[in-house]
Amino acid sequence: MATRAEESAAAAARRSLEANVRVTPGMPLPIGAAGGASVLDVSVLVPAKDEAANLPGLLEQMATAFQGTDVTFEVIVIDDGSVDGSWAVLGQLEPQYPFLVRVRHRRCRGISDALRTGYLVSRGRVLVFYPADLQYKPEDLPTLVSPILSGWVDMVTGTKKGKYEKAFVSTVYNWLSRRLFSVPVRDLNGVKAYRREVMEVLPIRPDWHRYMIVVAAAEGYSVAEVPIPLYPRNAGTSKFTRSRIIVGMLDMLSVWFELRFGRKPLLLFGGLGGALFAIGLITGIIALALRFLPPHIGFRPLLNLVETCVIVGSVLVVGGLLGEQIAVQRAELREVRRRLDAAATDDISR
Repeated sequence: MATRAEESAAAAARRSLEANVRVTPGMPLPIGAAGGASVLDVSVLVPAKDEAANLPGLLEQMATAFQGTDVTFEVIVIDDGSVDGSWAVLGQLEPQYPFLVRVRHRRCRGISDALRTGYLVSRGRVLVFYPADLQYKPEDLPTLVSPILSGWVDMVTGTKKGKYEKAFVSTVYNWLSRRLFSVPVRDLNGVKAYRREVMEVLPIRPDWHRYMIVVAAAEGYSVAEVPIPLYPRNAGTSKFTRSRIIVGMLDMLSVWFELRFGRKPLLLFGGLGGALFAIGLITGIIALALRFLPPHIGFRPLLNLVETCVIVGSVLVVGGLLGEQIAVQRAELREVRRRLDAAATDDISR
């Protein structure tokens, strides 16, 4: 029997989903949900923001993607607050494609949130992030997922083949990422396939879908890459803007800090604080020697340096100790999030 705490958690998850997500009434049961929903091999998650012109062609190609294979699949299109009629187009296409599951955000929440919503309603053992703009063709899906379904790798990223816009930005981004994170792949920002359990270790942060490979590799999951052709956008306009370059760089630093010190912040802040204390101690000894040993010179800037080092060092050490307490709370919240996700899938299925 569910405890009162579990019932409260389920109710909270339901209210959150009702406020932000709309799902189709006939949606198949999520994996692990009450009622014994069947597990599929692959769930293709397609975030779509104002992609009405691309959706018919995308689903037509999805229908033939796994022909000739034993792979069972579903395509979950997450309408991320579109204003161009994408939701209505999906409604018209739904009777034609039984593998289609449509989900809608009431407002634009970004790709990371869209992927998480798709994960919550999916039934696949393997999840695939595939954009709706048809720059990647669904015919390449078997190539992407076969290394995972065969059991020799946990996550696969598609390395772009062909000419494309923003190639220089992508090259710099991938070069910096390889230097910072030492990941064994050349392209972090293409289509991705990954085991379902990878989602459990990903922080819920805006735009962090770009660093799924990095976080998964840091958590011990094996990663690989396969070449995937990239084509010109079929219709619509790109959502990429120049401001996202700066956001991407800042996110990169944030991910680096999270992976290096997120669970042990005292290593950084305590280390810096200890170093400043040491500098202050050495400077204080020098100042005392100059003051009390011949020729008895008093040098006030040294005193100011001692004060600065001691004060700033104390602040850093205290900040590190507080960070340790926050890290403990975050570990506990991860477990709460895992339970809420399980409760959320139960709520969606009813």
